[in-house]
Amino acid sequence: MGIFNSILAKLGFGGDKSKDVAATGSAAAEAPAAASPAPTAAPAAISVVDVVAKLEALAQSSAEKLNWKVSIVDLMKLLGLDSSLTARKALATELGCPADKMGDSAQMNMWLHKTVLKKLADNGGNIPADLLD
Repeated sequence: MGIFNSILAKLGFGGDKSKDVAATGSAAAEAPAAASPAPTAAPAAISVVDVVAKLEALAQSSAEKLNWKVSIVDLMKLLGLDSSLTARKALATELGCPADKMGDSAQMNMWLHKTVLKKLADNGGNIPADLLD
């Protein structure tokens, strides 16, 4: 995923993710032989990214007044990414936006904003529940 990977990278996701996955895989492989609680320790290897703090810091230092909590355009601008309609359509396609929303940019933007925040949370980002509803 090109654009979404750029969002993850700009927010500091995945620096050692491949190492974490490898470590989790080896811990899971050893667990059946050693009947210990090791599998419960493995998920701790995934670090939480403080998305809110990073975006708030970027918003405070921005010359523009950008509200990343409600606008996918503002979120992308804060991260220094192309926020044009073409780029947003590409991101929406990448994330599997339903065809009926792709024809209406407002609906696509709302879907895209919620989906990006949800995917950030799924990847270990601390997105507040009120932004995911």
